[in-house]
Amino acid sequence: MITLYGMIKAEINDTELNNHLSNINKDDMTVFVMVDGRIRGALFHGTRFVNQMRAQHKLGILETMVLGQASLCSALMIPMMKGREHVCWKYEVDGPVEGFNVEADSTGYVRGYLFQDHIPVDKPLENWDLAPFLGTGNSTVTTFHPGDKAPMVSSVEAVTKNIAKDLAWYYSQSEQISTAFNTSIQLDKQGRVVGAGAMYLQVMPETGGKAKSGSNVTSSSDKMSNEELLENVELAFRAAPSLGQWFSEGGNLEDMICGLFREFKPTIALHRDIIYDCPCSKESYIEKIKAFPKAQIDEIKNTDTGFVEICCRNCASVYKIPVAEI
Repeated sequence: MITLYGMIKAEINDTELNNHLSNINKDDMTVFVMVDGRIRGALFHGTRFVNQMRAQHKLGILETMVLGQASLCSALMIPMMKGREHVCWKYEVDGPVEGFNVEADSTGYVRGYLFQDHIPVDKPLENWDLAPFLGTGNSTVTTFHPGDKAPMVSSVEAVTKNIAKDLAWYYSQSEQISTAFNTSIQLDKQGRVVGAGAMYLQVMPETGGKAKSGSNVTSSSDKMSNEELLENVELAFRAAPSLGQWFSEGGNLEDMICGLFREFKPTIALHRDIIYDCPCSKESYIEKIKAFPKAQIDEIKNTDTGFVEICCRNCASVYKIPVAEI
Protein backbone atom coordinates (compact mmCIF):
# COMPACT_ATOMS: atom_id res chain seq x y z
CA MET A 1 0.00 0.00 0.00
CA ILE A 2 1.56 3.31 -1.11
CA THR A 3 0.79 6.61 0.56
CA LEU A 4 0.42 9.47 -1.89
CA TYR A 5 2.42 12.38 -0.58
CA GLY A 6 2.15 16.12 -1.14
CA MET A 7 3.46 16.11 -4.71
CA ILE A 8 1.28 18.14 -7.03
CA LYS A 9 0.50 15.52 -9.63
CA ALA A 10 0.86 16.75 -13.21
CA GLU A 11 -1.96 15.79 -15.53
CA ILE A 12 -1.34 13.79 -18.71
CA ASN A 13 -3.54 15.61 -21.22
CA ASP A 14 -2.81 13.52 -24.32
CA THR A 15 -6.09 11.75 -25.13
CA GLU A 16 -4.51 9.14 -27.40
CA LEU A 17 -1.86 8.32 -24.82
CA ASN A 18 -4.43 8.05 -22.05
CA ASN A 19 -6.52 5.68 -24.20
CA HIS A 20 -3.44 3.53 -24.76
CA LEU A 21 -2.58 3.48 -21.05
CA SER A 22 -6.10 2.38 -20.20
CA ASN A 23 -5.81 -0.59 -22.57
CA ILE A 24 -2.54 -2.12 -21.37
CA ASN A 25 -1.76 -3.93 -18.14
CA LYS A 26 -1.33 -1.83 -15.02
CA ASP A 27 2.11 -0.90 -13.71
CA ASP A 28 3.44 -3.59 -11.40
CA MET A 29 6.67 -5.08 -10.11
CA THR A 30 7.08 -8.82 -9.74
CA VAL A 31 9.86 -10.05 -7.46
CA PHE A 32 11.04 -13.63 -8.06
CA VAL A 33 13.68 -16.17 -7.07
CA MET A 34 15.21 -19.07 -8.99
CA VAL A 35 17.36 -22.15 -8.36
CA ASP A 36 16.39 -22.48 -4.69
CA GLY A 37 17.14 -18.83 -4.00
CA ARG A 38 20.57 -18.72 -5.61
CA ILE A 39 19.24 -16.09 -8.01
CA ARG A 40 16.88 -13.25 -7.20
CA GLY A 41 15.40 -10.63 -9.45
CA ALA A 42 12.51 -8.37 -10.31
CA LEU A 43 10.65 -7.33 -13.45
CA PHE A 44 8.97 -3.92 -13.45
CA HIS A 45 6.27 -2.70 -15.80
CA GLY A 46 6.57 1.08 -15.52
CA THR A 47 4.80 2.66 -18.50
CA ARG A 48 2.63 4.97 -16.37
CA PHE A 49 5.57 5.49 -14.01
CA VAL A 50 7.73 6.95 -16.82
CA ASN A 51 4.85 8.98 -18.24
CA GLN A 52 4.21 10.54 -14.81
CA MET A 53 7.92 11.34 -14.45
CA ARG A 54 7.89 12.96 -17.89
CA ALA A 55 4.75 14.98 -17.13
CA GLN A 56 6.13 16.21 -13.79
CA HIS A 57 9.32 17.58 -15.34
CA LYS A 58 7.88 18.47 -18.79
CA LEU A 59 10.69 16.54 -20.48
CA GLY A 60 11.63 16.25 -24.11
CA ILE A 61 12.27 12.86 -25.70
CA LEU A 62 16.03 12.67 -25.03
CA GLU A 63 15.60 13.86 -21.45
CA THR A 64 12.82 11.29 -20.96
CA MET A 65 15.09 8.50 -22.15
CA VAL A 66 17.88 9.49 -19.73
CA LEU A 67 15.86 10.19 -16.58
CA GLY A 68 13.46 7.37 -17.48
CA GLN A 69 16.26 4.79 -17.53
CA ALA A 70 17.71 6.17 -14.32
CA SER A 71 14.33 6.10 -12.57
CA LEU A 72 13.53 2.58 -13.79
CA CYS A 73 16.90 1.37 -12.45
CA SER A 74 16.20 3.09 -9.13
CA ALA A 75 12.83 1.36 -8.90
CA LEU A 76 14.67 -1.96 -9.14
CA MET A 77 16.78 -1.04 -6.12
CA ILE A 78 13.67 -1.09 -3.90
CA PRO A 79 13.28 -4.90 -3.65
CA MET A 80 16.98 -5.14 -2.74
CA MET A 81 16.51 -2.94 0.32
CA LYS A 82 16.80 -4.38 3.79
CA GLY A 83 13.89 -3.16 5.89
CA ARG A 84 13.25 0.57 6.04
CA GLU A 85 15.75 2.26 3.71
CA HIS A 86 16.08 5.26 1.47
CA VAL A 87 18.65 5.32 -1.33
CA CYS A 88 20.01 8.28 -3.26
CA TRP A 89 21.90 7.60 -6.51
CA LYS A 90 24.00 10.49 -7.81
CA TYR A 91 25.45 10.03 -11.28
CA GLU A 92 27.96 12.68 -12.39
CA VAL A 93 29.52 12.49 -15.88
CA ASP A 94 31.43 14.79 -18.23
CA GLY A 95 29.06 14.45 -21.19
CA PRO A 96 26.23 16.83 -22.21
CA VAL A 97 23.80 15.11 -19.82
CA GLU A 98 26.06 16.07 -16.88
CA GLY A 99 24.20 13.56 -14.72
CA PHE A 100 21.20 13.02 -12.52
CA ASN A 101 20.12 12.50 -8.95
CA VAL A 102 17.42 9.92 -8.25
CA GLU A 103 16.05 8.56 -5.00
CA ALA A 104 14.17 5.39 -4.14
CA ASP A 105 12.37 4.62 -0.90
CA SER A 106 11.46 1.22 0.56
CA THR A 107 7.83 2.36 0.85
CA GLY A 108 7.64 2.25 -2.93
CA TYR A 109 8.26 5.66 -4.44
CA VAL A 110 10.95 7.03 -6.76
CA ARG A 111 11.77 10.67 -7.50
CA GLY A 112 14.63 12.53 -9.16
CA TYR A 113 15.90 15.10 -11.62
CA LEU A 114 18.44 15.74 -14.36
CA PHE A 115 21.36 18.11 -13.82
CA GLN A 116 20.73 19.42 -17.33
CA ASP A 117 17.03 20.08 -17.97
CA HIS A 118 17.62 20.61 -21.68
CA ILE A 119 20.38 18.36 -22.99
CA PRO A 120 22.27 20.12 -25.81
CA VAL A 121 22.15 18.30 -29.15
CA ASP A 122 24.48 19.29 -32.01
CA LYS A 123 22.81 17.31 -34.79
CA PRO A 124 19.63 15.27 -35.41
CA LEU A 125 19.64 11.96 -33.54
CA GLU A 126 19.95 8.80 -35.63
CA ASN A 127 19.16 6.40 -32.75
CA TRP A 128 18.64 6.28 -29.00
CA ASP A 129 22.19 5.33 -28.06
CA LEU A 130 22.85 7.55 -25.04
CA ALA A 131 26.61 6.92 -24.91
CA PRO A 132 27.56 10.18 -26.73
CA PHE A 133 25.64 12.17 -24.12
CA LEU A 134 26.84 10.43 -20.96
CA GLY A 135 30.64 10.36 -20.87
CA THR A 136 32.55 9.12 -17.82
CA GLY A 137 32.57 10.20 -14.20
CA ASN A 138 31.35 8.89 -10.84
CA SER A 139 28.37 6.90 -9.61
CA THR A 140 27.62 7.39 -5.91
CA VAL A 141 24.99 5.56 -3.87
CA THR A 142 24.03 6.90 -0.45
CA THR A 143 21.89 4.68 1.80
CA PHE A 144 19.91 6.08 4.71
CA HIS A 145 18.76 3.86 7.59
CA PRO A 146 16.43 5.19 10.30
CA GLY A 147 18.37 5.78 13.50
CA ASP A 148 21.83 5.84 11.93
CA LYS A 149 24.00 8.82 12.82
CA ALA A 150 25.31 9.07 9.26
CA PRO A 151 24.33 7.50 5.92
CA MET A 152 26.43 4.89 4.15
CA VAL A 153 28.15 6.34 1.07
CA SER A 154 29.83 4.32 -1.66
CA SER A 155 31.23 5.62 -4.94
CA VAL A 156 32.65 3.93 -8.05
CA GLU A 157 33.71 5.13 -11.47
CA ALA A 158 31.07 5.44 -14.18
CA VAL A 159 32.97 4.08 -17.16
CA THR A 160 30.60 2.22 -19.51
CA LYS A 161 28.60 5.20 -20.90
CA ASN A 162 25.52 3.12 -20.16
CA ILE A 163 23.24 3.85 -17.19
CA ALA A 164 22.13 0.26 -16.51
CA LYS A 165 25.64 -1.17 -16.92
CA ASP A 166 27.14 1.47 -14.65
CA LEU A 167 24.66 0.55 -11.90
CA ALA A 168 25.55 -3.13 -12.38
CA TRP A 169 29.23 -2.14 -12.10
CA TYR A 170 28.45 -0.38 -8.82
CA TYR A 171 26.94 -3.55 -7.33
CA SER A 172 29.86 -5.62 -8.59
CA GLN A 173 32.48 -3.31 -7.11
CA SER A 174 30.79 -1.98 -3.98
CA GLU A 175 28.47 -4.81 -2.95
CA GLN A 176 30.50 -7.68 -4.47
CA ILE A 177 27.32 -9.09 -6.03
CA SER A 178 27.03 -10.07 -9.70
CA THR A 179 24.08 -8.06 -10.98
CA ALA A 180 22.57 -7.29 -14.38
CA PHE A 181 20.07 -4.56 -15.28
CA ASN A 182 17.93 -4.12 -18.38
CA THR A 183 15.83 -1.02 -19.06
CA SER A 184 13.66 -0.25 -22.07
CA ILE A 185 11.44 2.63 -23.13
CA GLN A 186 9.27 2.28 -26.23
CA LEU A 187 8.20 5.39 -28.16
CA ASP A 188 5.57 5.69 -30.86
CA LYS A 189 6.04 7.78 -34.02
CA GLN A 190 4.87 10.91 -32.20
CA GLY A 191 7.39 10.44 -29.38
CA ARG A 192 4.88 9.22 -26.79
CA VAL A 193 6.06 6.69 -24.20
CA VAL A 194 3.84 3.71 -24.98
CA GLY A 195 5.80 1.10 -23.05
CA ALA A 196 8.48 1.01 -20.37
CA GLY A 197 10.00 -1.74 -18.30
CA ALA A 198 13.08 -2.85 -16.42
CA MET A 199 14.52 -6.04 -14.99
CA TYR A 200 17.38 -7.00 -12.72
CA LEU A 201 18.98 -10.29 -11.70
CA GLN A 202 21.49 -11.06 -8.97
CA VAL A 203 23.44 -14.26 -8.45
CA MET A 204 23.75 -14.66 -4.72
CA PRO A 205 26.92 -16.03 -3.06
CA GLU A 206 26.82 -19.75 -2.36
CA THR A 207 26.09 -20.54 1.28
CA GLY A 208 25.52 -23.68 3.35
CA GLY A 209 26.58 -27.25 2.74
CA LYS A 210 26.15 -29.50 -0.26
CA ALA A 211 23.12 -31.67 -0.88
CA LYS A 212 23.17 -34.91 1.10
CA SER A 213 23.84 -38.19 -0.64
CA GLY A 214 20.66 -39.71 -1.95
CA SER A 215 18.73 -36.45 -2.18
CA ASN A 216 16.54 -36.01 -5.23
CA VAL A 217 18.49 -33.36 -7.13
CA THR A 218 17.47 -33.57 -10.76
CA SER A 219 17.89 -30.05 -12.13
CA SER A 220 21.17 -29.42 -13.97
CA SER A 221 21.09 -25.80 -12.76
CA ASP A 222 21.25 -27.05 -9.16
CA LYS A 223 24.69 -28.54 -9.88
CA MET A 224 26.23 -25.48 -11.53
CA SER A 225 28.99 -23.42 -9.98
CA ASN A 226 28.27 -19.72 -9.57
CA GLU A 227 30.38 -19.02 -12.68
CA GLU A 228 28.47 -21.52 -14.81
CA LEU A 229 25.16 -20.35 -13.41
CA LEU A 230 25.95 -16.72 -14.14
CA GLU A 231 26.93 -17.55 -17.72
CA ASN A 232 23.73 -19.47 -18.39
CA VAL A 233 21.50 -16.90 -16.71
CA GLU A 234 23.18 -14.11 -18.67
CA LEU A 235 22.36 -15.91 -21.92
CA ALA A 236 18.70 -16.08 -20.93
CA PHE A 237 18.77 -12.49 -19.68
CA ARG A 238 20.18 -11.22 -22.98
CA ALA A 239 17.53 -13.15 -24.90
CA ALA A 240 14.79 -10.93 -23.44
CA PRO A 241 12.82 -9.02 -26.07
CA SER A 242 12.44 -5.26 -25.77
CA LEU A 243 10.65 -4.81 -22.46
CA GLY A 244 9.16 -1.51 -23.56
CA GLN A 245 7.70 -3.06 -26.69
CA TRP A 246 6.50 -6.11 -24.73
CA PHE A 247 4.50 -4.01 -22.29
CA SER A 248 3.28 -1.62 -25.00
CA GLU A 249 1.67 -4.59 -26.74
CA GLY A 250 -0.08 -5.83 -23.60
CA GLY A 251 2.51 -8.36 -22.44
CA ASN A 252 2.40 -9.37 -18.78
CA LEU A 253 5.07 -9.91 -16.18
CA GLU A 254 4.73 -13.59 -15.36
CA ASP A 255 4.72 -14.71 -19.00
CA MET A 256 8.03 -12.92 -19.51
CA ILE A 257 9.63 -14.38 -16.36
CA CYS A 258 8.47 -17.94 -16.94
CA GLY A 259 9.31 -17.82 -20.63
CA LEU A 260 12.86 -16.51 -20.22
CA PHE A 261 13.91 -18.48 -17.16
CA ARG A 262 11.94 -21.71 -17.40
CA GLU A 263 15.01 -23.93 -16.93
CA PHE A 264 15.87 -22.12 -13.68
CA LYS A 265 12.46 -22.84 -12.11
CA PRO A 266 11.40 -19.27 -11.22
CA THR A 267 9.05 -18.74 -8.29
CA ILE A 268 7.08 -15.54 -7.85
CA ALA A 269 7.82 -14.16 -4.39
CA LEU A 270 5.63 -11.05 -4.30
CA HIS A 271 4.25 -8.06 -6.21
CA ARG A 272 5.15 -4.45 -5.39
CA ASP A 273 3.40 -1.20 -6.26
CA ILE A 274 6.01 1.32 -7.40
CA ILE A 275 5.10 4.90 -8.33
CA TYR A 276 6.81 8.12 -9.30
CA ASP A 277 6.01 10.31 -6.31
CA CYS A 278 7.59 12.74 -3.86
CA PRO A 279 7.02 13.43 -0.14
CA CYS A 280 7.37 17.19 -0.60
CA SER A 281 4.57 19.43 0.68
CA LYS A 282 3.71 23.06 1.27
CA GLU A 283 3.93 22.46 5.04
CA SER A 284 7.43 20.99 4.84
CA TYR A 285 8.70 23.98 2.90
CA ILE A 286 7.14 26.40 5.40
CA GLU A 287 9.08 24.68 8.19
CA LYS A 288 12.31 24.91 6.18
CA ILE A 289 11.77 28.61 5.52
CA LYS A 290 11.16 29.25 9.23
CA ALA A 291 14.64 27.89 9.90
CA PHE A 292 16.26 30.52 7.64
CA PRO A 293 18.36 33.30 9.22
CA LYS A 294 16.27 36.25 10.47
CA ALA A 295 17.60 38.61 7.79
CA GLN A 296 16.49 36.27 5.05
CA ILE A 297 13.04 35.82 6.61
CA ASP A 298 12.67 39.59 6.87
CA GLU A 299 13.51 39.88 3.18
CA ILE A 300 10.83 37.31 2.35
CA LYS A 301 8.26 39.16 4.46
CA ASN A 302 8.89 42.35 2.50
CA THR A 303 8.27 40.76 -0.91
CA ASP A 304 5.90 42.75 -3.14
CA THR A 305 3.97 39.69 -4.32
CA GLY A 306 2.86 38.63 -0.86
CA PHE A 307 3.93 35.04 -1.41
CA VAL A 308 7.00 32.87 -1.94
CA GLU A 309 7.13 30.51 -4.90
CA ILE A 310 9.10 27.29 -4.41
CA CYS A 311 9.68 24.56 -7.00
CA CYS A 312 10.62 21.08 -5.76
CA ARG A 313 13.66 19.92 -7.72
CA ASN A 314 12.71 16.26 -7.42
CA CYS A 315 9.17 16.43 -8.82
CA ALA A 316 8.78 19.98 -10.17
CA SER A 317 5.78 20.68 -7.92
CA VAL A 318 5.36 24.45 -7.49
CA TYR A 319 4.14 25.76 -4.14
CA LYS A 320 2.96 29.36 -3.70
CA ILE A 321 3.24 30.07 0.00
CA PRO A 322 1.61 33.24 1.38
CA VAL A 323 4.00 35.27 3.50
CA ALA A 324 1.34 35.36 6.23
CA GLU A 325 1.77 31.59 6.70
CA ILE A 326 5.50 31.83 7.30
